[in-house]
Amino acid sequence: MFIATRVAGLEALDEFLPHAGSAYARDRNHDLGASRRAVSGLSPYLRHRLVTEREVVGAVLERHTLGAAEKFVQEVFWRTYWKGWLEQNPEVWRRYRRDVDRVADEGVPAGYDEAVAGRTGIDAMDAWVRELVDTGYLHNHARMWFASIWIFTLGLPWHLGADFFLRHLLDGDAASNTLSWRWVAGLQTAGKTYLATAENISRFTDGRFSPAGLATTARALDEEPLPPRTPVEPADVVGAPRSRVGLLLHDEDLEPESLLAERPGLVARVTATAVVADPGARSPREASAAVVSFTREAVDDAARRTPDSDGRPARTLPDAGSDTVVDWATSEGLDTVLSPYAPVGPAQERLATVRRALSAEGIDLVTVRRRWDGEAWPSASRGFFPFRGRIPELVRQL
Repeated sequence: MFIATRVAGLEALDEFLPHAGSAYARDRNHDLGASRRAVSGLSPYLRHRLVTEREVVGAVLERHTLGAAEKFVQEVFWRTYWKGWLEQNPEVWRRYRRDVDRVADEGVPAGYDEAVAGRTGIDAMDAWVRELVDTGYLHNHARMWFASIWIFTLGLPWHLGADFFLRHLLDGDAASNTLSWRWVAGLQTAGKTYLATAENISRFTDGRFSPAGLATTARALDEEPLPPRTPVEPADVVGAPRSRVGLLLHDEDLEPESLLAERPGLVARVTATAVVADPGARSPREASAAVVSFTREAVDDAARRTPDSDGRPARTLPDAGSDTVVDWATSEGLDTVLSPYAPVGPAQERLATVRRALSAEGIDLVTVRRRWDGEAWPSASRGFFPFRGRIPELVRQL
């Protein structure tokens, strides 16, 4: 259903543009099944930055006023907000990873295997499991219903549901996925939960589902207090490139042209290019075949679009290991590896390991953060509503 190329993402954007105004605001909460007529379907492209947030919002606002397209623009900024919030609260990600790793060692609780196999006996849940596994996608409203039923009706740990999503969603990223599940569970906004009801599900699926036996109450989960937030670092470029620079793309950001256009002084120094990804790092239980395939296709597409100084396509590295990156850098005679900044999540963890390995060989790793993130993330220090109030200003700036 989703073709993992930049061209396909731009075509999907162009097809959606007429519907990004009042039609989206009216219909966006309706899950009509596989047709997905009410939503854009752009999230897998935004997640890998095959298409950027700036491009999407810019194209929409060439066609509609901000007032008319407010709901859609806010949805794009939700992903930015989640990333900025997690960037300032990385302990949330670390705790989630520890909890998932612990289950991998100790075994899953009763009811988990039936749930992920689509055998709960709740027709909507079982259908959503099949849709997720088959397509790598679920409507956002269905994701909320799914998470609520998982936590409050089935009584399963939220982090295992989040892990199931992250392994199967083509658009799954550390921030949006983890924090959305926490919001349903009453952790993200402390004490505020989301309760799925048969009436709401029936209304917004046009009567396709009306599940019986759902929980009628949703008691918020609790957790140990989080440490004080870490403000977003002000520097957009961490480190200073030297003479022979190699560009290393990763699956968090596969659109180098606009990234480097923000830093034109860096372009001339790039003599070699490579692309790397590790979708399996999403979970100790491994990513789905659909996620792996989409990511590999996206990486191959980025490699074709990113020639080096001699016009050669970027090298697609066979794996994301530090030794592999070091071998590429040394074979190209590099003294600096330039890479898009990776937000909190598996890619950031991987780059930290790569940085140490490169440093041992006398090679610097320099990361570049997009202006979109640098401008927006500091405003994600509290809830979304204060952040939402800044969206018109951010749109003007960006």
